[in-house]
Amino acid sequence: MTETAHFWFDPLCPWAWITSRWMLEVEKVRDVRTQWHVMSLTLLNSGREGLSDEYRALMEKALGPVRVCIAAEQEHGNDVLLPLYSALGSRIHLQQRKDPELITESLRDCGLPADLRAAAESNALDDVLQQSHDAGMEPVGQDVGTPVIHVGSAAFFGPVVTPCPKGEAAGTLWDGVLLVTGTEGFFELKRSRTSRPSFE
Repeated sequence: MTETAHFWFDPLCPWAWITSRWMLEVEKVRDVRTQWHVMSLTLLNSGREGLSDEYRALMEKALGPVRVCIAAEQEHGNDVLLPLYSALGSRIHLQQRKDPELITESLRDCGLPADLRAAAESNALDDVLQQSHDAGMEPVGQDVGTPVIHVGSAAFFGPVVTPCPKGEAAGTLWDGVLLVTGTEGFFELKRSRTSRPSFE
């Protein structure tokens, strides 16, 4: 029986991008499909103290791609999220793009209307975005980041891994994640990151 993994992402997060590519690898070797959902680093960090001015500026820019994803999902259904996320993420992370044209190009790549680009500067769907964000965060709490995955009765942040495991290595990590997160009373495994995100 195919299992559904619900995956919440913000297109800006490099760690979520790597984990999302891992999930696509997992789908090749395990009986699992991924359903994609939008969360927001901007919402997650709203009101938090101690953020640098540079990071606050980054959070303001991060809202645009998230809003476009929500607008695309509202108008064209959930199935557009993976191709749109892939198009945005390829430009943001692989090409290291920061220009606003990356949104327009990503929409074009997915065959989506160019006028969805206007959603980046509009708050018209911010309530819908908040609902999607809250649905992802509610079972895991507010002291984690992106990505968030729900599968069965388990919900967790991560895994944070680099580079993306491929083939059976991806499946083995999936098996391990399900094992530990399925253990009653399990909360956390963590060690300090010693590598920057690798998109190989």
